[in-house]
Amino acid sequence: MRTSAFCFASDLADEGVEPVLDNIQGRAGLGGVTMAAAYHGSRDLFPHARTRRLRYQPGGEVFFRPDPARWRGLALQPRPSRLTQDRDPLGALIAAAGPRGLDVQAWTVFLHVDWTEDGDPRFAEQTCFGDPCLTELCPANPDVRAYALALATDLAGRGITSVLAESLHHHLLEHGAHHERYFVELGSGARLLLGLCFCEHCLEGARRHGADPGELRARACAEVEHAFAGGGAPSSSELSREEAGGLLGGQLGALLESRGEVVTSLVGEIAEATRAHGVRFEVLDSSGAVKGYATGRPAGDAAPSIGWRFGTDVAACARAGAAVGAIAYAAEPARVALDLAAYRALAPAAPLVAAMRPVPPDCDAAENLAEKLRVAAAAGVDRVDIYHYGMAPLSALDRVREALALAEQG
Repeated sequence: MRTSAFCFASDLADEGVEPVLDNIQGRAGLGGVTMAAAYHGSRDLFPHARTRRLRYQPGGEVFFRPDPARWRGLALQPRPSRLTQDRDPLGALIAAAGPRGLDVQAWTVFLHVDWTEDGDPRFAEQTCFGDPCLTELCPANPDVRAYALALATDLAGRGITSVLAESLHHHLLEHGAHHERYFVELGSGARLLLGLCFCEHCLEGARRHGADPGELRARACAEVEHAFAGGGAPSSSELSREEAGGLLGGQLGALLESRGEVVTSLVGEIAEATRAHGVRFEVLDSSGAVKGYATGRPAGDAAPSIGWRFGTDVAACARAGAAVGAIAYAAEPARVALDLAAYRALAPAAPLVAAMRPVPPDCDAAENLAEKLRVAAAAGVDRVDIYHYGMAPLSALDRVREALALAEQG
């Protein structure tokens, strides 16, 4: 089972490429680096940084120098980070990692872009009221699909092992922007509806599946307005796919079917394009983060049971040629086992990768992480990515090394 550490280009710029690789390979005992090649906005704490301990990540930037030929004529263009002005962070990492025998994966956030200042509403997902979600590009939009394909193929020709795709799907209401606020009890139905896209491309997809676009949108607006007026029932984070499909007079199922097809077809197109470069395409299912990111205590059914909310059909994506990525953010090894078994059942033949945190709320001891590594090996996981080099204390690297040794002992 291969191993890797997530990192940012800013970690490399701050500490230096060679010192970072010394820590990842020598101190943590990991075999690769999974660097963010494109990322959303954030504000993060970096406990062992040499300069700024609190850093802001600008939204929707890329951390390599794009090939102009790949992007010529496209409506959406990449936004290179200022870190690329005098260097190529991804290229420098690949050059330094090769002689060490380290793999490099391009961790790529595709459609969650945080372009709120100047985002073009033509490319954004839209609420049932027509409000553009400027932080999120819609995967049903042809220009967005061209952008995603160009981004993946541009990366695939650079000497990486794989593209790890995050946010290559539709999005939920939550996690759309920083400091988002909802001072109304929406209820599970209205909360779901406010996270669905009703742009012209998505409505056309619903029409092809038998829905009336005008009625679908009108019913969605009425349902949300009812919640705004105080009619929202208590929220449930486990609204089933069957229950959701029956909403809006039974028409919502058509939109959900279309969303799944949109994501799967895009995954297939990109997987084929990266495969032509000898690069594996890996689709990271966001479900595990929804369930376990905040507390490390996911509950209810296994993580992929809620993938339909994003339009992510794990089994279909695997059939389309993608490897499957699981976010195994859980304190209990038994929960990690439950989730990984579910992914393996859905994609028995596909390569499976898993992300784990060696820090609280998921982990405070090497034996805990070691048991999860054993669980991953038993599930046939191909690679475990440790989250995150720059945001974890250096002592966490020692924990990772100890856990790897314990897991090897059995």
